[in-house]
Amino acid sequence: ARESFDAIMALGLELGGTITGEHGVGVLKKEWLARELGPVGFELQRSIKQAFDPLGILNPGKLFQEDFLHRRK
Repeated sequence: ARESFDAIMALGLELGGTITGEHGVGVLKKEWLARELGPVGFELQRSIKQAFDPLGILNPGKLFQEDFLHRRK
């Protein structure tokens, strides 16, 4: 199932689409969001999250986990 999901996400991006639309990103799509946004866009999103949630209390550990951020850099 995961292999099929990854193939669908990759094809969507290759065709100029997005990995999300009317649904949220969620845990399963977070790595694909990073691919779609690229390093600059992903860092911008992380910075916005930090500005509005400096204590990390809103949806903690979901999209911007430290281990995930280090893998993307």
